[in-house]
Amino acid sequence: MLGAHTSPAPGPTTHQLSRLPPLLPPPHLPCLLSSARFPSLRRLPSLSLLPPPPPPRKQFLPPPPSVPPLPAATSRSLPRERGRKPSDQETTVSRCTIKKAQGTHAFEIVDYTLQKGIGVGNFVRSGTFTVGGYDWAIRFYPDGFTDYTKGRAAVYLELMNEDAEVRALYDLRLVNQASGSKESISSETDPTALGSSNGGTTPALIERSNLELESAGYIVDDCLTIECHLTVVGSAKVSKANGGLGIEVPPSELSENFGKLLFDEETADVVFIVEGEIFPAHKLVLAARSPVFKAEFHGQMKERTEQCVTVEDVKPDVFKALLYFAYTDLMPEWGDLSDDEYIETVRHLLVAADRYAMDRLKLLCASILLDYLDAENVATTLALADQSNCPSLMDVCIEFMASIDQMDTVVATQGYADLKRNHPSVLVDVLERTSKFRKTYMD
Repeated sequence: MLGAHTSPAPGPTTHQLSRLPPLLPPPHLPCLLSSARFPSLRRLPSLSLLPPPPPPRKQFLPPPPSVPPLPAATSRSLPRERGRKPSDQETTVSRCTIKKAQGTHAFEIVDYTLQKGIGVGNFVRSGTFTVGGYDWAIRFYPDGFTDYTKGRAAVYLELMNEDAEVRALYDLRLVNQASGSKESISSETDPTALGSSNGGTTPALIERSNLELESAGYIVDDCLTIECHLTVVGSAKVSKANGGLGIEVPPSELSENFGKLLFDEETADVVFIVEGEIFPAHKLVLAARSPVFKAEFHGQMKERTEQCVTVEDVKPDVFKALLYFAYTDLMPEWGDLSDDEYIETVRHLLVAADRYAMDRLKLLCASILLDYLDAENVATTLALADQSNCPSLMDVCIEFMASIDQMDTVVATQGYADLKRNHPSVLVDVLERTSKFRKTYMD
């Protein structure tokens, strides 16, 4: 049966090998396979159909006393392994590797001056972030860790998991918001044991006068950013390779190969027309990438039998980017666009991704828009997220609007006016979350 595997029968013993007659080519070898149909069979050596010799008889009596014992070594050695010379020596190599995971978390403390005065030993904690399968958080003590450290702020990396022992390297640092540089305040370059016994790292102390110095650049617009770069060290793994040999496997070329297939008129079986521009494509590829394309080409829709499809309400460069992603799973590069043009193109691409139910592309667009989110465009982005059924982007926009102190700027934008007119239910959600945020913050 195809794919079945059986262990080979044990080979003959040395004693049996010495008694076997030489293999002779048989006068005729019946075979179901035709040598004319399979020319490679002509080169196969003849196989002997002689039955195997009977096993040797067992010796029940000891040899007579006159027979001398066998010498330690005979002139006829055992048959050696095929392809190996008597002088070959087997060399093996083992390799010990350490599994590790890295991550960076930035903790932004808004309205820093209002955090002061909460008392020695009290702290504000960052959101929980995960690195190496463990949960972590950053503690910030504005008024000091203990009475002894009063007047100096403290930063502390906390392991949130109970009854856990972790080896880790870390670097706690302050972000200079004026220059973008980062100054380390506490770091460990050798693996350090962190666990339930100590809870986390040793608190890093910072002179508050130096921290609040305007020329230092750490606090800008009453906002302080603390960053933690963390490396979690896992267990060791030992692998063994005979002969120290290995085969280097190149990275996948699937994306590159499919990228070459894009816009190939010779193999294309469908053509899209977008505002007069023509884009040849392949129905099978698009059907595999989008359920909407699959319904168009293999369902009951009229496009099933058509080789020319006109696409409405999509810009040519946006549809071209959508096809590029469908073939390569990559976002195109728009290096010649300004920031505003880039953001607008990504917005249109998010709408197109929603139209063709390409969820990964939609989330990639949402993550790009998140990088450019500010008070001027958050309302427009929120309306777009609601229109395109992107709840993750909606949540981020709502949390952003609830937490910033520039709501007057948001309300003055055209995007807010459109949001108020076309998406009133979303504004209700914004107001509710803002109220909860303010209440929690004031408490």
